[in-house]
Amino acid sequence: MDDHTLAAAVAAQAGALLRKIRTPGGGRQGDRESNELLLRLLAHARPDDAILSEESADDKIRLTHDRVWIVDPLDGTREYGEPPRDDWAVHVALTINGTPAVGAVALPAADLVLHTGEPPKLAAPVPGPVRLAVSRTRPPACTDHLATHLDATLVPMGSAGAKAMAVIRGDVDVYAHSGGQYEWDSCAPVAVAAAAGLHVSRLDGTPLHYNQPNPYLPDLLICRPELTHTVLGALRDID
Repeated sequence: MDDHTLAAAVAAQAGALLRKIRTPGGGRQGDRESNELLLRLLAHARPDDAILSEESADDKIRLTHDRVWIVDPLDGTREYGEPPRDDWAVHVALTINGTPAVGAVALPAADLVLHTGEPPKLAAPVPGPVRLAVSRTRPPACTDHLATHLDATLVPMGSAGAKAMAVIRGDVDVYAHSGGQYEWDSCAPVAVAAAAGLHVSRLDGTPLHYNQPNPYLPDLLICRPELTHTVLGALRDID
């Protein structure tokens, strides 16, 4: 089984587990059990690789490895604990020398896994105002600025993975985040988005680097390729 197929398979298994055990308010159980499953599956399949997970202590031995799996066992814990919301995800990515080379994002409530082994087809552009994915509970600092400069329509949703995949699926056009995330929040979505042909970068247009000593990653931009110049130009005007 190659790395792409492995990422998709373990993300799908974690998603199936999460659907099975889902209960209102059960996000912490979901985080824990999905993490245990992913760690076990990846350690069995790729015992020589390192793993960075949101739900495990950060073993700095990963910094000595070229191949590091970066996982978020349940992205959108709040949304998962509020059935029947579907804006939650499982992220499984493999970085090679800091670059997201492999990624899978499971959207279990939709029984869907988007992954780099079979890059998803980017949806056709939708006429009308730019649609900007934003957090439904913690809109980032750049949201108002982009909404004004792009004359954008705001589309609230939960998980970072759900937002990124919404760009691919044609539900929104731009996902921009500021104010802080961690590598597990964006690594798999970035890998899948890039494979689908989307623009991925920091908000200033510079590349995203992973498996860093501090896994905090302050900002992120994922957008349709034809909007890249416009969005980056608007972001440069932020005071």
